[in-house]
Amino acid sequence: MTVAVETGTWQLDQAASTVAIRHRTMWGLVTVKGTFAAVSGQGEVRADGTASGVVTLDVATLDTGHAKRDQHLRSADFFDAERHPEITFTANGATPGDDGTVRVDGRLTVRGVSRPLSLTATLGDVSGEALTLDTEFTVDRARFEMGWNQLGMMRGLATVTASLRFTRAAG
Repeated sequence: MTVAVETGTWQLDQAASTVAIRHRTMWGLVTVKGTFAAVSGQGEVRADGTASGVVTLDVATLDTGHAKRDQHLRSADFFDAERHPEITFTANGATPGDDGTVRVDGRLTVRGVSRPLSLTATLGDVSGEALTLDTEFTVDRARFEMGWNQLGMMRGLATVTASLRFTRAAG
């Protein structure tokens, strides 16, 4: 059963949206979790059913619950927030599935490095005025020039979990 989303412009509801990351560190013994407090974005669904949009994260708002670690994550060793204050995902297209999922193709830009990214999101709570996209995917830090790995403590992929609530934009 394909879920129809009405055409038009959609605005991200910041208060109802979350983007979180987690990564195993300390040789896989500890999982570091964090959330971005400032998430913005918008999208458009066209009459032919195609969609596009952008989601932006403010790197300075990453909060792992540990101030010193947050400061390090914002440094040039990781996100380099001073030179690259935003992380963006630009969706070039979205293809709805028959099972309430959407395949989203786009580009993820971190630290000024853009890489293609395709992900699957679950479409939920769809009405004429709002919709939610939920997704989880992994990212290889090294592909975005975040290779800091003192004593080999950080191995594997970082996991990103997002719940994005969009509302119909006025206009």
